[in-house]
Amino acid sequence: MRDFSGDHRWLSLNTATVRKQGDLVEIIEACARHGIRAIDPWRDQVAAVGLKRAVRAVRDAGLDLSGYCRGGMFPADAAYRMEARDDNFRAIDEAVALGAPCIVLVVGGLPQYSRPGSAPSKDIAAARAQVEDAIAELLEYAREADVPLAIEPLHPAYAADRACVNTTRQALDICDRLDPERLSGMLGVALDVYHIWWDPELMGQIERAGQDRLLAFHVCDWLVPTKDILNDRGMMGDGVIDITSVRSAVEAQGFAGYCEIEIFSNDWWARPMDEVLRKCIERHRTVV
Repeated sequence: MRDFSGDHRWLSLNTATVRKQGDLVEIIEACARHGIRAIDPWRDQVAAVGLKRAVRAVRDAGLDLSGYCRGGMFPADAAYRMEARDDNFRAIDEAVALGAPCIVLVVGGLPQYSRPGSAPSKDIAAARAQVEDAIAELLEYAREADVPLAIEPLHPAYAADRACVNTTRQALDICDRLDPERLSGMLGVALDVYHIWWDPELMGQIERAGQDRLLAFHVCDWLVPTKDILNDRGMMGDGVIDITSVRSAVEAQGFAGYCEIEIFSNDWWARPMDEVLRKCIERHRTVV
């Protein structure tokens, strides 16, 4: 396993971690000040400053990307299905412009939450079928653009509104059905310890994934008690996740990419950006 104690060259900042403290350009400038080499920006943050300005800011700061958040939100009724497809095609185009190595897919839950305005449904099996069909269609466009798709399984608490793919096994099953020969390198998973740490099958599924399916690795921590399932994630070391063991398992398969810090937290959003980044660097060296 890589030794992070001496520097933070393999730290990437998911820009949601400081989304309340500044716009994307300000976040990029702060990362440059702190010697953070990579980011994973969110589409709404890119849209707020404009794609061209975002591309220029990343280039001028000399930053890499560890991914692009997010594509997905696939389930929709017939009236919104084309909108969902076109939105994901645009996400691929933006990822190309920014130079992202993959696009993270938060696949969506029931249609009324994935694409507001869709007719309400309680059929999660149908939602999962829509997800797989949509990824199969998007995969062709992604291959042409040379942007891998990274399916991110989310904690089961998000099954209704954010992601009906909730375990690493489920995500890899989709990968194996759509890309059984693993020839393309275009389909894999983004593993976030916040969502997968609890899974008794996790270590075996990481081994199943292998290097070619492990496209991104995200870290934060699970606080006890958790006050808000979405916006009360912990700084690494403040919770109960054995982050080092999960990273060790991922790296044992050959993953050698950025370790991406992604913290949705009302607490950390209330602090100055520079304080948050300093703490991220400290915990990356001592905990991750």
